[in-house]
Amino acid sequence: MNLSQLIRDVEDYPKPGILFRDITPLLANGEAMREVTRAFADYAVAMKAEAIAGIEARGFIFAPAVAAQLGLPFIPVRKEGKLPYECVTHSYDLEYGSDTLQIHTDALHEGQRVVIVDDLIATGGTAGATVELVRKLKAIPAGAIFLIELDGLGGRDELEGRGVRVDALLRYEE
Repeated sequence: MNLSQLIRDVEDYPKPGILFRDITPLLANGEAMREVTRAFADYAVAMKAEAIAGIEARGFIFAPAVAAQLGLPFIPVRKEGKLPYECVTHSYDLEYGSDTLQIHTDALHEGQRVVIVDDLIATGGTAGATVELVRKLKAIPAGAIFLIELDGLGGRDELEGRGVRVDALLRYEE
């Protein structure tokens, strides 16, 4: 199946000059979702995953399915203030401003191999913050898997520079 045919380009969203890669047509296709989940699970197995971390919000679409398929824990990575228990926090810079991500302090244990799942990697800021959250809990960021990688924006370099393997099912030049 050609997954790229199920990615819709939306020009000038969310602001003028941005080309948004819309995954909703892919999400509406059960066969494509099964293929993506299976491919992500294969990568996670190759990375010797012991837990799957999903980044809010679209990472929550794929990560729980991968975790369930492999019988592994799903670890939600959320924006500050969204988790109900004690959290580890990591702030990072965005193009304009900053943001903060959190995970529960008891979500991972020392030495546990974690694979990070999200829909898209661009600059790598959010995924890089997730890597740091995993490390703060003394777990091992074994790799990161994305549906889409936007080449040329530095995301792969950002994560690989932190010693994290990066895989993506689709790549687009930006």
